[in-house]
Amino acid sequence: MLKYSFGLLASVLILFSSCRDFVEPNIPYTDFDTGAYLRTIARTSTTFNFFDLANSKLALTLEAVDAEDGNTVETVEIYVRHRRLIPGVGLEFTPSSGDNLVKTLQKSDFAPNSESRFLRTSFEISALDAIQAVGLTPADVEGADVFEFRLVLNDRFGRSFTNTSVNNNVAGAPFYASPFQYNVSVICPSDLAGTYDFEQSNMESIYGSCAGTITGTTTWTAVASTPGAYTVSDGTFGFWDCYGDSWGNGNARISDACGKLSMSGSDKYGASYSMTVVSADADNLVFQWLNTDGETGLVTVKSNAGKPWPAGLR
Repeated sequence: MLKYSFGLLASVLILFSSCRDFVEPNIPYTDFDTGAYLRTIARTSTTFNFFDLANSKLALTLEAVDAEDGNTVETVEIYVRHRRLIPGVGLEFTPSSGDNLVKTLQKSDFAPNSESRFLRTSFEISALDAIQAVGLTPADVEGADVFEFRLVLNDRFGRSFTNTSVNNNVAGAPFYASPFQYNVSVICPSDLAGTYDFEQSNMESIYGSCAGTITGTTTWTAVASTPGAYTVSDGTFGFWDCYGDSWGNGNARISDACGKLSMSGSDKYGASYSMTVVSADADNLVFQWLNTDGETGLVTVKSNAGKPWPAGLR
């Protein structure tokens, strides 16, 4: 039995070890043409602050990857164009004729580093330079605008590589991270969350008016899923106290879109809310709220110590 088993095992081993392809392809790997790409190492700054365009910038660290560890790179041209989403129309580009050259990196801008064998470069492009390159002024820029920066790598063999040279894996996969295009959004940071003292007057409704003024506190809580949106602890700012009623489970919110305030949502009875800013300075934000049941009031919300209302609220 042992001899038989050993013989069978030996036969199987001989059979598998003798299996091989009938064709041995002779692939000339050394003759393959190789390209180049720019791996994204750090996205230091990829947004423009609407309220501080003068100090906003695109800042990146890139690594040149090629068969010679980045030494084939001659220049990297950086182009920019501006786009805006027009509701009901679609994307509008500036300039409509194409991209504008805003910066050119030279071979000397790439240098060795201590983390890899490839050459790297770090560079910045100011928001003002990008705005000027597309023929606009800071006054022309709006919140949610986007500046598209497209890179073109030129090597010493006369070849060029850009966003149309790579597939999705090379552009977006973490190892390659080489999109050759970086979209920089104009954002409007908002920091209105907090609990504030308020005073309300001119309160009226179809159910009757509320004479004089009332005071209290209002809490605005940031909505995590919607930047710039804040739920309000009481959409009537205490007006219903005149009726002996309470806000309950109503859901009203105030939204900050680059300083333009709006009110939305509804109360527990289904009435929807809106607001109109009357005036705003560092100390007082004054607005009129209104719901679809005809209730309204004029509210003055006081800023907190050390945290004035942002300039430009409207």
